[in-house]
Amino acid sequence: MTSFTPTMSTDQVSARDRAPCWSEWISRLFCGLQSDLYGDIDFDGHMATERAGDVVLTRLEADRHRVLKNDRLVRASEIGYLKIVAPYRGSAEVEQMGRRARVSPGEWSVYDTTDSYQVANPTRVEHLIVMVPKAPLLERGLPLRELMARPLGAGGGISRLALQAMRGAWQELPAITPDAARGVGEAIMQLVHLSLLELAGHESAPTQREALRERIKQVVARRLGDPSLTVEAIALAVNCSRRHLYNAFSDEPAGVAGYVLTQRLEACRRDFEDARQDAVSITEIALRRGFNHPAHFSRAFKARFGTTPSQWRARRMLVT
Repeated sequence: MTSFTPTMSTDQVSARDRAPCWSEWISRLFCGLQSDLYGDIDFDGHMATERAGDVVLTRLEADRHRVLKNDRLVRASEIGYLKIVAPYRGSAEVEQMGRRARVSPGEWSVYDTTDSYQVANPTRVEHLIVMVPKAPLLERGLPLRELMARPLGAGGGISRLALQAMRGAWQELPAITPDAARGVGEAIMQLVHLSLLELAGHESAPTQREALRERIKQVVARRLGDPSLTVEAIALAVNCSRRHLYNAFSDEPAGVAGYVLTQRLEACRRDFEDARQDAVSITEIALRRGFNHPAHFSRAFKARFGTTPSQWRARRMLVT
């Protein structure tokens, strides 16, 4: 039995219609969010929503399910929210920005609705879902990308107070006036802000640099063959300044541009050692890996490996 009065419940529909009805409700309530029931046919779920000014709180109890927002759905969204999942029962696994956070009762995690994400609920769960507008928090200068999909609350502090406030608000909102509810919403936003500020403070500068460097490396790996992959393009892709970009690679003598060059040269070398690539010309391989000028490629290859591309390939073919 649920411990709240649901405004949407699968008890109201036939057994065969429960799964599609649930997916429709999830999509409507959470701006086009996709729902997956792990292939289950039988499903039971209940939801109820309250508002505290601009903050939306939803109590959810349901059988195991996953929700997903992909790039297409992100582009279709009009309003940006930070969404919080705080389990009462069961657990949630939040994936976003290349990170995964598993939260259980007494913990919560936050994710950005303006980027792709996935939340898995592998067992029957009861959650409090809280949506707070993103813009006011973004204006306060928080490094939001580094704070998404991280667990909060287990260590106490402000994040524990925020959890208690969100749970208390859910209980009391039906009995208070709209003006009071608006004040409650503002208090929740302030506590969420302080929680994220506290989390950002726990992230040391070296850890932040490592996280940014890893994101940069992921962009380089995806776009290695793009000749327009400049320092400016990378900074734009990871949403940071050139100064932060250079700082992330301050421990590497060649910097970020040198890293890109090294990755391209190593990719070409691997292609030359791949017998399946023997019919592909050296120039074509170089172009495919992001080099614009064959002469520059040959000089860079020899500087790194001590021999020209043709000599390297001929030696490999002679050995085999």
